[in-house]
Amino acid sequence: MALAMIVGACGGEYPNSTFNHTTEFNASIDTLFDKLMFWGTLVFIAVEVALVYVIVRFRRRPNAADPKPVHGNTTLEILWTAIPAVILIFIAIPTVRTIFATQAKAAPDALQIEVVGHQWWWEFRYPEYGITTANEIYLPKGRTVNFALTTVDVLHSFWVPQLGGKRDLITNKTNYLWFTPNADIQTDAFNGFCAEYCGSSHANMKFRVYTVEPDEFERWAQHQARPAVFPVQAAVPVVPSGAGVALVQDSASAMPMAGDTAAAATAPAVDGYWFPREQLPAHVIPTTRLPKGLTFDESLLAQGDAERGRELYSRSSCIGCHAIKGNPMSVSNVGPNLTHVATRHTIASGLYQNDAKHLALWIKNAPAMKPGSLMPTIGIGERDAVRKNTISAAMGGLTDAQIADIVAYLQALK
Repeated sequence: MALAMIVGACGGEYPNSTFNHTTEFNASIDTLFDKLMFWGTLVFIAVEVALVYVIVRFRRRPNAADPKPVHGNTTLEILWTAIPAVILIFIAIPTVRTIFATQAKAAPDALQIEVVGHQWWWEFRYPEYGITTANEIYLPKGRTVNFALTTVDVLHSFWVPQLGGKRDLITNKTNYLWFTPNADIQTDAFNGFCAEYCGSSHANMKFRVYTVEPDEFERWAQHQARPAVFPVQAAVPVVPSGAGVALVQDSASAMPMAGDTAAAATAPAVDGYWFPREQLPAHVIPTTRLPKGLTFDESLLAQGDAERGRELYSRSSCIGCHAIKGNPMSVSNVGPNLTHVATRHTIASGLYQNDAKHLALWIKNAPAMKPGSLMPTIGIGERDAVRKNTISAAMGGLTDAQIADIVAYLQALK
């Protein structure tokens, strides 16, 4: 059994392993772990050897005389007190040094990201870029990032195993965590988790982290900072910006979303970037099973009309929770910001793939898709497991055809 465990531990891939040197944070923790394991193993071997020697050397023998009682051995008592103390010094010094290093303030030029924990999703804000997004983080390689961690409800814990962390989110307090993705790591995607039990959907409170080249990050950030434009604009030849970020002028046929200002309609649009779907590693692609009994007429998705969906969205209960920059009817910050939701690869805090089918089912009955979800059930005839009622048209419920229109609208927000 021991051999099987050893062989199993040495094979395969571990996409959520913390034993990586992808950041200085992970490297320092792994180095400390190795030192503690070395001294712990050394003490274990020494103690076990001594124990076996004593058992064999002083075991009871037939016809042996009873041992003479002794008071003790002062020399031995001093030794077995002094030796552990010396060993603890070798453990304490690197431990304290690592604690001070990982708790120190981030560099002044660090990228600032505000992390807000919700039951059960993540809100991410980039204050220097004016970006608010949800459940997906983009980080430029080679630049230190400083996370300011807060929560609006219960305790949560921010953890990206392969990059570094973890750090708790505590009510009425801001905690900080920083690390620098190595400049030489490949453009990649990582899983993030909540590591502090926070309620019924704690295990479903996930997020994704993408490490990208600095110029790719700038393209992503400048695009995300723009208002959502509808319908999607057609790009014309790229005009160099002089800062490594390609800008494209809006095409003459492009129409701004209702509510956009004239300036927004005529300003140049950033040639946006988001992590290519075809490059996503398997371990970040959700495979969550759909709940039994929840169905959707998928043939309607091909008939969904984005313009009808925009109008319907803008007068539905959706605007009571979500914000879409550029849509003056949608300004709430209760739920995730949907400004460029179509550029994200997951929905429901990393639980499902962001495609038409999963998005339609999520809109139809979110509590069935994710236990405890605060998003209400919207599909007509659906039973809301949280509120214990059945949705009707009089309650603002939507048909599958109407949901298909909203899906078409949201999928146009790239």
